[in-house]
Amino acid sequence: MATLAAPPIIAGYSFDRSPDLTDPKVRERLSGSAIKAFLKIAGKWELTESQARGLLGGIASSTFHSWKSEPKKQKLTQDTLLRISLVIGIYKALHIYFGDEWADRWVRLGNRGAMFGGNAPIEYMIRQGQPGMFQVRRMLDSWRGGR
Repeated sequence: MATLAAPPIIAGYSFDRSPDLTDPKVRERLSGSAIKAFLKIAGKWELTESQARGLLGGIASSTFHSWKSEPKKQKLTQDTLLRISLVIGIYKALHIYFGDEWADRWVRLGNRGAMFGGNAPIEYMIRQGQPGMFQVRRMLDSWRGGR
């Protein structure tokens, strides 16, 4: 009989369950680092401000700049944290599947795949919102063996 390895414990966080994003204290604790991670990925992907805001659900420019200037003072919504989680997962999958140069360009390149119809994946994710981001994440995960 096979046994499962114990989930890792890193920086005091146990990975045996997902964080409860309905809890305002959990969202407050995660928000600053989530914003920093998102901004770093948006920079590597060379997204415009409009594209970055679109991935976050179309937030206002003033809100986006507030998040950039004071990420630790923000408390993101459950929706926004989920969107950032999807972006992080997409980023990770791309870097596993492609080399760094292609991984960071892939979201901006035209794609002939049926899902994208010649458009860039970033355009698809912005247009389709969370469901589109989930689809891209699932597709990339399946490319790299479902892990």
